[in-house]
Amino acid sequence: MLSTGLPQGAVPKLERPGPLRDRVYEALLELITTRALQPGQHLVESELAGHLGVSRQPVREALQRLNTEGWVDLRPAQGAFVHEPTEEEADQLLTVRTLLEAEAARLAAANADAAGIKVLQELCEEGEKAVAADDVDGAVAMNARFHAKIMELAGNAVLAELAAQVDRRVRWYYTPVARQRGRQSWIEHRELIAAITDRDEHRATQLMREHTEHTRRSYHERPRS
Repeated sequence: MLSTGLPQGAVPKLERPGPLRDRVYEALLELITTRALQPGQHLVESELAGHLGVSRQPVREALQRLNTEGWVDLRPAQGAFVHEPTEEEADQLLTVRTLLEAEAARLAAANADAAGIKVLQELCEEGEKAVAADDVDGAVAMNARFHAKIMELAGNAVLAELAAQVDRRVRWYYTPVARQRGRQSWIEHRELIAAITDRDEHRATQLMREHTEHTRRSYHERPRS
């Protein structure tokens, strides 16, 4: 285990294809977005390299890239630290997410077929099971897949590309409130499925706007550790 507190079993296995620095980058980003590496946590190159089974060079390169993208802060004479998002940063991103997701819900209501709706129902069932089992990681993963499926059903490639750019940060912000949102989030998902099934574009848009706003408010009202 890392001295900085990375949970046992949290380190993902590195896939072999592709440049090593890219694989290390993806592994570290996954650890950050799932909060296995917590905001503010000190990232020690040698420890990360040891756990990932690589030299320090690709870790250093990955940390530099993560710094450029705002996931990591490199502090002179101190080292690397997981970025601590400000309330304003979170608010801006979650507000943009509301705009993207509301339009996706409208388009999904216009375009979704029976097969797509069935997938939404199955994802909702899996998410409800995760909540019932108090499986926060599972609930976060199913929530991401549910919203990604709505984006897919919307059928707008540009919208999907924009949503993909904010998806990981949405997961990052959603993880600490997933238990707080709990079952209510999936009740709202069920209502969304009903509106999409009925091809009610206005209702789907309104429900998604309310749903994402609930998450935004929950983030700001979350208990601080």
